[in-house]
Amino acid sequence: MKIKDRIALQFTVLVAALLFLFSVAVYTISSTFRQEEFFDRLRSKARTTCRLLVKVNGIDKDLLKVIDENTLTEMLDEKVLIFNSKNDLIYSSVDDKLLTYHVRLLDEVRQKKSIEFVQEDSEVIGLLYTEGTEPLVVLASAYDKFGRSKQSNLIRTLAWGLLVGIGVTVVLGIYFAGNSLKPISSINDQVSLITAQNLSQKLDEGNRKDEIAQLAINFNTVLYRLNQAFEQQKSFVSHASHELRTPLAALKSEIQLGQRFVQDDPDLEEVFSNLFSDTERLISITNNLLFLARSYENIDRMKMFPVRIEDLVFLAKEELLTSFPNYTVTIDYTTIPDNERETVIEGNEELLKRVFLNLIDNACKYSNDHKAQILISTDEKHCVVSVKDQGVGISQEDLPHIFNPFFRSSQTSELPGFGIGLSICHRIVELHHGSLSATSELGVGSEFRVQLDHI
Repeated sequence: MKIKDRIALQFTVLVAALLFLFSVAVYTISSTFRQEEFFDRLRSKARTTCRLLVKVNGIDKDLLKVIDENTLTEMLDEKVLIFNSKNDLIYSSVDDKLLTYHVRLLDEVRQKKSIEFVQEDSEVIGLLYTEGTEPLVVLASAYDKFGRSKQSNLIRTLAWGLLVGIGVTVVLGIYFAGNSLKPISSINDQVSLITAQNLSQKLDEGNRKDEIAQLAINFNTVLYRLNQAFEQQKSFVSHASHELRTPLAALKSEIQLGQRFVQDDPDLEEVFSNLFSDTERLISITNNLLFLARSYENIDRMKMFPVRIEDLVFLAKEELLTSFPNYTVTIDYTTIPDNERETVIEGNEELLKRVFLNLIDNACKYSNDHKAQILISTDEKHCVVSVKDQGVGISQEDLPHIFNPFFRSSQTSELPGFGIGLSICHRIVELHHGSLSATSELGVGSEFRVQLDHI
C-alpha cells in the first residue's frame, strides 16, 4: 500500500473513531437526559395524584380518575397505583391495565423513599408519600412516546452524520495526503530519471527548510559525491588506457623487430610469438577500455545522424567476412516494413556498426558451424535487429551478468575474448536510448535483440 493511501486510511479510521465516540456520547447523554426528564414528570404526576387524593376534600377515586384521564399532561399508557401501609391498593388510575408489582417492591420504596427503573418499554417510579395521615406508596409508569421518537430521530441523524463525515474524511484524507506527499512524488519522479549518464542532475530542493527539502538536499549531496567518484574512475581508466597505448605500441614494435633475428631459433621464435600474442591482447583490452571510458566522456558531443539500420548490418557483415571469410552470415526481414523510414534511426554510424560487428562476430565465433542469422523487424515505434546463432549457449545463472565488463560465461571461458565487447555494445545502445537483451539455452544457441526507436 502506498504511503498516501496508508495515511488517508489511518486519518479516516481516526476521524471515524472520533465521530463514532462523539455520536455515542451525544446519544448516551441525550438518552439519559430524556429518561431523567421523564422520571421527573412521572414523579410530579405521582405527587399530584396523591395530594389530590389525600388533601382535597370531596374528591373520590372515580372523580380522580376522570381528572387523570383529562389532564393536559397525560402521558401515553399512563398508570398510577397508590398503596396504604398494609399494601392494599387504594387507588388505580386504570382498571384494565395494572402495573406488575411485588410486595418486596413496595418494601424497597418504603426503605429508599424513591426508586426508578424500566419495565419493558415503560419507565416506572416508586415514591413514598408522607404528607397524609399514613405513608402511602405510589407506583407510576408511562411510555415516553414523544421522547423515544426524538431519540429515534437522533439515532438516524447521528448515523447519517457519521456516514457523511466518514465519506468527507476519506475524500479530504486522500486530497491532503496526496497534497502533503506531492513533493516526495516529485522527488521520486526526478530520481527515476537519474542514471549513470546524468549524475550531475540535481533535485528540486523546494524551500530548503522542511524535512522533504532536507531529503532533497541530502540526496543532491550523495549524487554529487557519486558523480565525483564516477568522474575519478572514468578519468583514471581513460588516462591509464591512454598512457598504456604508447608503451604497448612500442613493445609490439620491439617484439616484431626481435622476431626477425630469431627465425633460426625455434625456441626463441615461439617465445617471441607468445609475447606478440599477449601484447596484441593487451593492446585490444586497452583500446576497449579507452573506448568505454571515452564513451562516457563524449556522450554530450556524440554526433547523431539519420542512418538506415540494414545498411549498418550489411557494412558490419562485409567487414567481418573480410577478416573471417569462413564465417556465414544471413540477413533477412521478419516482415517487410510498410514504410521505408521504419528502418531509419537517429544514431552514430560508427558506434552502431561496432555493435552489430561485435554481436555477429560473437555469434559466429561461439558456433561450431560459424553461422549467424540476422532478422530485422519493425513496428510503429521501434526497429529491432535480432542476431541468432546455434552455438554453445549461455546458462541461466550467467545470463544476467553477460553485460558486465570482464564477465565471461563459463561455457566460453576456453575461447579467446576479454569480456568487454558485450558491455561496450550495451553502453552504445544505451547512448542511443535503446535496449540490448539476450535469451539463450545451453546447447541450443543464443539470440541478442537490439531495439532502437526509428524516426
